[in-house]
This record gives sequence, C-alpha cells and structure tokens, in this order.
Amino acid sequence: MGIHGLMTYIGENHNFFNNVKLQNTKIVIDGNNLFHRLYFDSGIDLKHGGEYDLFTDVICKFFEALSLCNIAPYVVFDGGCDCTDKKFETLKQRARKKIQNAHIISRGGGGMLLPLLNPEVFKQVLLQLQVPFVQCHSEADRDIVTLANQWACPVLTLDSDFCIFDLKAGYCPLNYFKWQSVTTPKDHSGSYISAQCFSVENFCKHFNLVNKALLPLFAVLNGNDYANLPTLETFLARVHIHARASGSARRKNMRIQGLLNWLSTFSDPEEAMENILKCLKQNEREEVRKVLCAVMDEYTQSEVDLTKFFQNKDLRAHVPIALASKAPEWMCLALMKGELAPFLSDCLILKRAFLQTQVENTGRPSSNRCSLYIRQVIYGLLLCANEPYSNQMLDLSGRGSIQAGIGEERLRKMSCVDEFDRYEQTLRKSSVPAVLKGFNANEIYSLQRLPEVNVHHKYKISLSDRIHFLLDVLQAKPDVLALPAHLQLTVAVTCYWVAHVEPKVTLHHLQALLLCIVTGELNKIIQKSGNSSFDEKSIRMVRDRLTHVKERKQQMWNLDLNVAHMFCQWQSCLLMGIYLNQLLCFPLPVPDITRLYRGTYVHRLYQTLQSMVAAEDLLKGSLIAGEVYHELLHTVITTVPADYFQKKHKSKHKSQAKLKEKQTTNSSGSSINENKEKQGTWHDANNRFAALATEEF
Repeated sequence: MGIHGLMTYIGENHNFFNNVKLQNTKIVIDGNNLFHRLYFDSGIDLKHGGEYDLFTDVICKFFEALSLCNIAPYVVFDGGCDCTDKKFETLKQRARKKIQNAHIISRGGGGMLLPLLNPEVFKQVLLQLQVPFVQCHSEADRDIVTLANQWACPVLTLDSDFCIFDLKAGYCPLNYFKWQSVTTPKDHSGSYISAQCFSVENFCKHFNLVNKALLPLFAVLNGNDYANLPTLETFLARVHIHARASGSARRKNMRIQGLLNWLSTFSDPEEAMENILKCLKQNEREEVRKVLCAVMDEYTQSEVDLTKFFQNKDLRAHVPIALASKAPEWMCLALMKGELAPFLSDCLILKRAFLQTQVENTGRPSSNRCSLYIRQVIYGLLLCANEPYSNQMLDLSGRGSIQAGIGEERLRKMSCVDEFDRYEQTLRKSSVPAVLKGFNANEIYSLQRLPEVNVHHKYKISLSDRIHFLLDVLQAKPDVLALPAHLQLTVAVTCYWVAHVEPKVTLHHLQALLLCIVTGELNKIIQKSGNSSFDEKSIRMVRDRLTHVKERKQQMWNLDLNVAHMFCQWQSCLLMGIYLNQLLCFPLPVPDITRLYRGTYVHRLYQTLQSMVAAEDLLKGSLIAGEVYHELLHTVITTVPADYFQKKHKSKHKSQAKLKEKQTTNSSGSSINENKEKQGTWHDANNRFAALATEEF
C-alpha cells in the first residue's frame, strides 16, 4: 500500500522517531521494499538491463552487516494481486509510470526502474546465504505486522503504511537504517546498527490523538492505494481541512496536518465516521461507509501465523479460498516457499498478467513479445489444469485438434489471459490465448501430476517427460543436456531467443552474451580451492583480459537502443523460461543468475566485437576458456539454419565462411575433440571443472 505524501511529511519531523541501536534481535523485513531500495540506493547502472553481480555483492554486504550485530532477519515478500482486485487501478497507474520511466532513462534522463531479474536474483542470494523468507499469497503488510508483534521485534521497510499500524517494537525506515556503517564499541558490548525507529505514540501525541485507532481512518481520508473516493473531496472541502498554500508538497503537508488535527477532536473512528457521513448526500452514505470500513480493515492484524511457516514450512490452513479452489496443494505451498513466482498465481486466479517494462527501444514492439510463446504454454498449463483432455490436445497455435464434446469457442474463452504490456509509450491490454501441449499423447493432463511430491502417485509425470516438454517449448535440441547442469536452462532459452528475437540476432550479439557467461564460469573456477591439475594462471589471465573490456576507460557514450532491445528480449525469455521451469517442478536445475548477466559488460563486449576484435582473440592463452566458449556457441548454433549468420560482414581475422571451423577449433589451434582426449572436457567428472556441472544453486 502507500499513503500519499506521508513519508515525506514525517521525514521532516524527527520528533516522531526514537534513536535506537539495533543488535541481538530478530527483525522482519519487507522483501519487495528492500530489493528495490538496495538496488536504487547503491547507484548501480539502470540503463543496460541490470548489474546483477554488483547487486549480489550489495545484498551480501547488507546481510553480513546484520550478522555482525547478531540481528536475525526474516524476509517477507508480497505475493500475487488480491483476488478482490481492489488495487487494480493503482496497478495500472504504476505500470504506466514504469513505461514513462523506462522511456526517459532510455533517452538519457533520470528515473528509477528495477531491472527485470532483480527479484529472482534477490531470492537466490537469500537461499545461498540461508536467510529465511516467505512469500505471502497477496500483499504482505498485515502478515508482516502480525509476525513482528508476535516476536516483539521491529519492521524494516520504507512503506508509509507502517506509520499507521500499531507495532510493538516500531518501524525502522530503510533510509534511516545505517547498515553501511556498523558501530563496534570499545567496551566490547557488541556491534550495532544505528537507526531511527518511527513511534506511533510520538506521532499521536504530537497531534493530540487520544486513540491510535483513528489512524486507519486518516490513511483512508488522505488517500492510499486502496481508496480514492471523489465523494470525500466534498467532505474535505466542507470541513475546511484544506488550507491555502503554494506548491504541491506544501498543499499535501497542509492536508495531512489538517486531517490529523480534525481527527484529534474525536474519541474513536466510529464517531469521526458519522461526522463524515453527515456531510454527504443520503444516497452516498452507505456506499462510502462500506468502503471506509473495508479499507480500515486493511490496517488490522491478519489471521496468518507466519511463525508456523518459519518453524515447519507449512501453512496449508491459511491458503486463500480463491487460490485453494484452483491450485493443487503442492502449488500453494510452493508459492509460499517462493519456489513459484506470483506471476503464476495471478495468471491462474485472475487470468491476468502485468508484464514488466525494461529500458528498451520504445519505437519497437515490447521486448516481452519475444517470449510470447513461452507464456502461452504457461497459460495452457495453468488454466486448463482440471480439464480432462487426452490423446490429441488442443493447440491454439493451430497445430492440434480439439477433444470431442468440448466447444472450441468455449475453450478459447476459458483459456485466455489478459496481458498488460507496453505499446509504444502507453499501457495496453491484450487477450492472449493459451497453448495446450501434452506431455504424452496417451495421458491425461493435470497440474496435480506435475510434482514428484508423492512418487507413488499414479498420475505423476516423469522427469524425462518434463525435460522433453521444456526443451520442446524452448526449441532446443537434446545437445543442451550435455552441458553442465546449471547452464542447461540458460542455453536452452538462448536457443529460443535466437529463433524468436526481432530483428534478427547477429553473431556479435550472441558472442557478447556467451562471453559474459564464460567470464562467470572462469570466476567460479578461480574462486574454488587451489588444484595443480589445471592451469589456473592462464584462466586468470583470460578472465582479467575479458574483465578489462568492462573496466576500460571510455568517453561517455549513449545507450544503443537497438542493442539494448536485443538483450531485453533475452532477459524476457530467460525470466519466462525460469517461470516455466518452476511450474514444471524444476526438470532442469535453476540457473545461477546472480552473476550470469552484467548489462554494461555485455554492451561493451558487443562494441568490442563490432570493432573487429574476434572473440577467439579475447580467449587466447587458456584452453579451458576456449573450450567453454566454443561448446556453448556450438550448442546454440546447431539449433539455427546453416546460413543463419551468413550475411554478416567479415571480421579482421575471420570470415563467417569459417564459422564451422570456429565451432570446432580452440584458440591454440587444436580441435576440441583432440583436447578432450588429452585433458578431458571442462565438465568431465575426472577433473576439477566437474564441480561446475554438479554444483547446485
């Protein structure tokens, strides 16, 4: 939620806060708020599609600071949209704002827009650091308050709604939480983080509010994400709450002050509400009363007991009816564990999806268009989970047929999702049909059959079937499965991207992306403990050469929108590929995206390749580096027509006529097959690189 102008107002009066030294305590963290603030406040690049490695470092430093002070974090994330749709208009407004922000940033202006994969990166880091977290089924505010009050610990966020909730241990706004400068006293009393904690008592005392229960009514009257009743403006004008003032910020402050001063004349919210209704027309009163009461209820504690989840990972009793009626039990629990994205529950319950905007070329179709087919398959898996299709499945792309007895028009209407996405510089809704694909022509389809929760379940879909299904959707060949496990999904998605990207991808785009992945693999090798069985020195040399491309001093250069648009399409495909893999219960391992993509680095690699530098030249000196690169390149190249990259110009050192030779020859001149015989592959079980194939993320 959010109360218009309140955080700015309270920030101007430090009498509302208590200075605290946080140590030796639990703390409940608003996860969505934190990953936004950590990225934006760190000054990390916003133009090039995300610096996920730098973001990972910031997250690690944040939780390291908490650990130094013996602060135990519990992170709570928002889930999908509320099934009552009470914030629908707010969601549309925010989506429009993001589109405008993206356009401004793409033209060199200021603004804030979170890179696409940030939420997934944040959760992966939490898993790696073993920080406990939970994902609620809708907005998390009330559940956060309930948990914090049960533990009598503070809440960490930057959401003005927490100024309204009655929190026993208070609310620490992130902008007053000095985690970057941990204090270690000389008296050995323990390290602590200095913070300012908002006090509801101080706030009420300042305005002579005798009853804290009046604050939710203030939130509604001032305007929050759930209520913006034009009728109330009539009331506000009649009681002369608005004071004449110049400047929008000043007017907001006067409105806040006026409302709080007016509310201080009442002993409880019921008395104040009756005075409001008296100012309205008779036929408006009952509707306004219902809205006021409903929104005020949003500031009460919830019935969800998250302590049980953190103790035993089980909250089956608190699954909303709307979700429980459509989703199997395994899916409800997976949503709470954060193993499934809220995007999936929105599609299932509301048949609606807000697609995220990226910094791209707004003169071209949305980058999300590239991943359309993956989403259509996701919609098919979700929306038709309980329909008894067998044998031939209806494929709405036109390749299948429909089971007898099911009306095609009825099925099409049932199997559509309303997508809200960028169209030029505006928000547009499109009704997108699902694509129904069968795992096996002789088996009945159902969401119940996807997981391996119960190995004795007679409807269980085998792992091999799910892998085949996923690769088929991504149009990747089984060759992908010969790669290290943690790279399989990423490379499969890259195959899909090459086939669907608009305009057509060039070899330099693909090479820049793969070189970024190779750099990440080399870093993993270097970070492992010493082993004399391979040449670590040469690995470091090539890694440093590749990294130097990123660090090279350059004059300020404008964002190449066409290049950005290509890589935005890849990120959209990767995100939807990850979602599809989640829904299929992870037939392929989750790719480690914390250091997979670095926007400025990929863009500069592309520029370097454009300047007639060959990819092989950047890899010279390391057999392993060349082998990693060529194996990735070969896997992708074999999925496209033989002449796919033929029309590109010749480079300084090589021509596209030698592409096949580049796929099979490493930087030292020996064939990959020859070197495999000499040293084993880079993911062979008998050498150190096997760790790359077996490491779990």
